[in-house]
Amino acid sequence: MRVRSSAGVVWGLLVLVGVLLTGCQSPSAGVAEDGRLGGPESGSTAAGSAPATRPSGYGAVFLAVDECSSFGTTSFTEVPCAGERAAARVVARHDGTVRDGPRCPATTDFVLHISEQRPSSDEDGDGAVPQGYACMRNLQPPHPGDPGGGGGPRTIVGDCVYSSGDEQVRETSCDGKGRPEPEYKVTEAVARRADCPVTTALYVRLGGERPVGCARPL
Repeated sequence: MRVRSSAGVVWGLLVLVGVLLTGCQSPSAGVAEDGRLGGPESGSTAAGSAPATRPSGYGAVFLAVDECSSFGTTSFTEVPCAGERAAARVVARHDGTVRDGPRCPATTDFVLHISEQRPSSDEDGDGAVPQGYACMRNLQPPHPGDPGGGGGPRTIVGDCVYSSGDEQVRETSCDGKGRPEPEYKVTEAVARRADCPVTTALYVRLGGERPVGCARPL
């Protein structure tokens, strides 16, 4: 029986810097309540960054639920969801840090971390923006947060993983079109390892009420 654990993370940082993260963990690592890796017990890998942006003022709360963010590899802004610049919709929005706040929905494609902004003067009407995070869902496919999608901030039932060495695993798409190819598939989420079926070859740490993922070889 092989024992490993995994969590896939994608971060986007607004206002000061946007970061998309993916990650993996070893059996001794911990998973924050949002399903991501972080802190002294885990590791993560940055995939991109963005310069500071200012909120556009489309709602009373910057990037509230059902509001949309723009496309962009260098920055994200709030835009009307019906506009041609709209790329992703907010499915959940929380103040504070991801580590201390509620978990994003299971099929979240990525997370935007919103830095606190409290301007000394509000000449442009933007107002203060508290620290928080927005759980985002792309308006159009692909959806890396879907089961087997190969990404998203959480590892869920239906996701596939591969061995990345050093007793670690990472998510990859189950369709085999991505690289590396999948080696295991999470088929069930249970409360204890003993509840996994006998065909289980890998335990994946998922977090939440059913923190153990039972994965079979492909």
